[in-house]
Amino acid sequence: MRIVSICPSNTEILDYLGKADLLVGVDNFSDWPVSVQSLPKVGPDLSIDMKKVAALKPDLVLASLSVPGMEKNIEALDAFQLPYIILNPNSLTEIAEDIATVGTAIGEKQLGYDRKTNFLLEIEQIKSKGNTNGSRPTLYWEWWPKPVFTPGSINWLTEISELAGAQNIFATEEVASFQTDWEDVKGRDPDHICMVWVGVKEEKMRPELVVRRPGWSSIRAVQNGNIHVLEESLFCRPSPRLLEGLKKLVDVL
Repeated sequence: MRIVSICPSNTEILDYLGKADLLVGVDNFSDWPVSVQSLPKVGPDLSIDMKKVAALKPDLVLASLSVPGMEKNIEALDAFQLPYIILNPNSLTEIAEDIATVGTAIGEKQLGYDRKTNFLLEIEQIKSKGNTNGSRPTLYWEWWPKPVFTPGSINWLTEISELAGAQNIFATEEVASFQTDWEDVKGRDPDHICMVWVGVKEEKMRPELVVRRPGWSSIRAVQNGNIHVLEESLFCRPSPRLLEGLKKLVDVL
C-alpha cells in the first residue's frame, strides 16, 4: 500500500504497527520515526496541500480531526476523491481503538488487534504499579500561554496524570480542551506546572516568563521550582508514544 499521513499522531500509530515503511508522504510536523523525516512533505497539518497528496497516488490517507481547523483537510480529501480514514481520539482507550482501526484499514486486522491488546496491557501494567501512598500532587498542563488552553477531563493528559500518581487541576472541566486565564490557574494553585506548548520545541519555551506572570509568585509550583518544560511530541499527540511521555513524567514527579 501507499499511505500518506497528514497528522503526526497518525504517523506514530502506523509506526507502532511496524508499518511506517508503507508511508510515501507525511505532514510537515511528522518527525517520528526518524525514517519519515526524509519523505515528501505535504504541508503543515492544519493546511495540507492536497495537490501534493494526490500526486503521491495514495491508496489511503490517514486523516485527523484532533485539532480544530482540520475539517478543511477532510473537505479537500473529498474534493480530490482520495481514500481516507479519520482518527480523532481523546482517551487512551480511543487511541487503542485507532490502532486496531488502522490495522484493519491497511489489511492487517490481526496485527491491529494484537498491537491494540499490547498497548492496553502496557497501561494496565502501569496502573498496577501506580501511586498508592495517597499523596497526589496537582498538575497544570499548559498547552498554550495566551490565550490559555489546557486539557480538561475528556483528554488523555488527565489519564496520564492519574497514571503518574498525580491530578490534573482542570479535570473538573468536562471538555477535551479548556480555555481559561492566568488568574484561574493561580486560584487552583498547582504543585507542578508542565509546559507543553503545542507545536513549540522545548528550547523555545521560557519558564522565566511564567514566573513573571501577575500573582504567580505565590503559586506552590513557582515557589518550589516545579516548572517543567516537557517534550510536546510526547504529551500533545494522541499516539502510543504517550506512554513514553508518561515514564518521563513519573521521573519528573
